[in-house]
Amino acid sequence: MLSMLVSSRAAVSVRSLGAVARMYSANAAVAPAGLRYTKDHEWVSVKESTATLGITQYAVDSLGDVTFVEFPDVGKKFAAGKAVGVVESVKATSDLYTPVSGEVVEVNKAVSANSSLVNSAPYTEGWLVKMRLSDPKEVEKLFDEAAYKKFCAGLDH
Repeated sequence: MLSMLVSSRAAVSVRSLGAVARMYSANAAVAPAGLRYTKDHEWVSVKESTATLGITQYAVDSLGDVTFVEFPDVGKKFAAGKAVGVVESVKATSDLYTPVSGEVVEVNKAVSANSSLVNSAPYTEGWLVKMRLSDPKEVEKLFDEAAYKKFCAGLDH
């Protein structure tokens, strides 16, 4: 997700904002158990053959207030690692990458109408894309919660 695009502000790497990110801030959303994570701060939840994708609290804190999300078209197929959308915030504009391969089956229309849902509830009402998985084994390659927390702790030093 965190590859910066051209915006009206200087492009920055979200990883360089690690010291600023407040993964465990007082208003941080609590992630549900069982999520998988990427080094680019996306999360994945799988139910049957459908993966729900979103950005983590760490990404939200690093990016600042999300102001707009550009979604992919429903029915479009993507390989893991490909950009599926764009997240714009007060600090930067970032590509959203899918950590899994599959077909987009739904986008969050509520976020399209009210992007602040990503800020207030990134793991629930602020989800971004649902995809029908083409290779469920890809999920196993992602961080579990403990590994993701360790990864993020290393970014803050």
